[in-house]
Amino acid sequence: RGWRYEKVRFIGLDTPETVHPRKPVEFFGPEASTFTKKHLLGKRVHLEFEAGRQYDRYGRLLAYVFLPDGTFFNADLVRYGYARVYDRYPFQYDEDFRLYEAEARKAGIGVWQQQ
Repeated sequence: RGWRYEKVRFIGLDTPETVHPRKPVEFFGPEASTFTKKHLLGKRVHLEFEAGRQYDRYGRLLAYVFLPDGTFFNADLVRYGYARVYDRYPFQYDEDFRLYEAEARKAGIGVWQQQ
C-alpha cells in the first residue's frame, strides 16, 4: 500500500475535449475539467481496475476513482452531465452508467443541455 501521483483515464467515460492538440475545446469541456480538478487534484483517492486491463494502448492508467468518503467519481461525472458513457469496451458498471446518462440527458444537464 502506498500512494503516488499518477494521471488516470476514467473507465467508461468520454469527457469533452479541452487539451487535444488537434481538436477544438468542446462544449462543456472547461466545466468538466474544472469540476474534476476541484475534486481530484492533489487528493488521495482509491483506484479500482478492470480485471486483466490496467493500461490502454497509449499507456494511460485505466481506473475507477473513489474519493475518501466513498464517492464513486466516475459515476458522478456521468450522473451530473460532465461526461458521456464510453462503451467501446465492456466494463462492469456499464448498466449503471447508462442509467445515470439517461437521467442526465432527460434533465438536460451538463453536456446534455441545449447549446
